Amino acid sequence: MKRFLFLLGAGVFSAGLQAQGVVKCSDGGQTSYGDRPCAHGRSTLLPPPAGISISDQMGPQGGDARTLLELEKARIAREKAAEKQGRVEVRQARAAQAQRKKCDKLRLRRKWAEEDLVRSAHGPRQEAARIRLRRQLETLAVECPA
Repeated sequence: MKRFLFLLGAGVFSAGLQAQGVVKCSDGGQTSYGDRPCAHGRSTLLPPPAGISISDQMGPQGGDARTLLELEKARIAREKAAEKQGRVEVRQARAAQAQRKKCDKLRLRRKWAEEDLVRSAHGPRQEAARIRLRRQLETLAVECPA
């Protein structure tokens, strides 16, 4: 019975305690934080953390539960956004890797076309090799401008 009365009394007294704003005091280059305005210097009332509204803190009942629910929703939203950003980054990395691979293939084909031009004898074979090289250079310039 004594335990029950103690818990009941503790509950009654703790119901009046609620999260309050934090006061930032600046005095001569020194900064301190507290729950009351400072006696000397400049006081600034800092807002409550994001996702916590004043009405939830000051509500008659269930303020803590509402605050926890809002914080949980905000955390889940942040995790989903981070996961989505991670998927986007992976997709971009794969696309960049595919582009590099494509450009490497085009550079190799250009190299081969240059070798074919050097090896070809005078006449129609050399002209065909020159045309292939020119087309390969144009393709490389369009696909891989850098």
